[in-house]
Amino acid sequence: MPRHASHEGRPCAIEIAIAPVWTIRYRGSARQFDFVLVALLQAIGETGRLTQAARRAGISYRHAWNVIERWGAFFRSPLVLMTRGRGTRLTPLGEKLLWAAQRVDARLTPQLESLASELARALNEGLTGAAPPLRLHASHDFAVAQLRERLNQDGATRIDLQYRGSIDALAALCHGACDVAGFHIADGPLQAEILGRYAKWMKPRSQRLIRFATRTQGFVVPPGNPKAIRTVADLARPGVRLINRQRGSGTRTLLEQLLAHAGLSGAAIAGFETEEYTHAAVAALVAGRLADVGFGVQAAADQFGLDFVPVATERYFLILRTEMLEHATVREMLGFLRGGEFRRLVASLPGYGADLAGEVLAIPAALPWRHLREPQREVAGSSP
Repeated sequence: MPRHASHEGRPCAIEIAIAPVWTIRYRGSARQFDFVLVALLQAIGETGRLTQAARRAGISYRHAWNVIERWGAFFRSPLVLMTRGRGTRLTPLGEKLLWAAQRVDARLTPQLESLASELARALNEGLTGAAPPLRLHASHDFAVAQLRERLNQDGATRIDLQYRGSIDALAALCHGACDVAGFHIADGPLQAEILGRYAKWMKPRSQRLIRFATRTQGFVVPPGNPKAIRTVADLARPGVRLINRQRGSGTRTLLEQLLAHAGLSGAAIAGFETEEYTHAAVAALVAGRLADVGFGVQAAADQFGLDFVPVATERYFLILRTEMLEHATVREMLGFLRGGEFRRLVASLPGYGADLAGEVLAIPAALPWRHLREPQREVAGSSP
């Protein structure tokens, strides 16, 4: 098979993108969903102007109006209302249709991206000249998604991203299933306790940390915070429904520690065992009024127009075997993390920062390793 080259002269790799397809059936008719409509509805909700919505979607005003009218006719109910002097607003059906599309995107996109990376990796193994990608297993994070997108944007797959909970990501690194893992840990008094859960998979003598980002975690609530959620104790009140993250995720670990310090158990909280795998999926359920509160990052609340009650700040780290610092893609990644573009991207995410991104540290220099009650002892030859 001939070698394919990118526009930079480097070997190209196969990339795969998987997108969901909706077929909506109603009153004896069926139609494949047009996702241009989602962009229009979202922009109308944000701007109140169809002209601006059309401009954002990259289509003409006439085309935008035809799309909205066509779907309104299909549902036999309008999706928007136009009022002279007051602009354009979504009807309840338009709001629900937008929420449904955002819900699908929030839940499926990370899983589909992980599947696409897995398939592309398998195909690239048989492609002459295609360099193996850097395998990154990481807890779901908006800045991590930006990292993968920017480093892969020239068409040569270099970052194979698989979303995993923090504990699962660290375990994958220890077992040699990935090259780099991403995890997060709260600042303050909970840090040593959370580190105690991670320590089993961390090897200070043979691994290094890379500073990645800081972020804020807290309660994701509907606009106006109608249930007045301010502390973890409020989660146990009657009539409050929580949407939780999955077991093994760093976010759930943090919430469990906060509850323990408040003398509460998950059994006292309605919805504690209802799980989602991303911050965006948690926020989507709150936006759809299927839960009263979620626990996640501020950027997810902002994405869905929700309110946010800050609870804890965190540091997000990448961790890898020390020898991987000489890997070409790792060197390129470090250069990107230390540059202004990445810091600007992260600063645009509500509740995020990246002032020290790209700094390489020993584990005991960055985390309270010596304060662990039972520090993980390394056995010679145990590191992957």
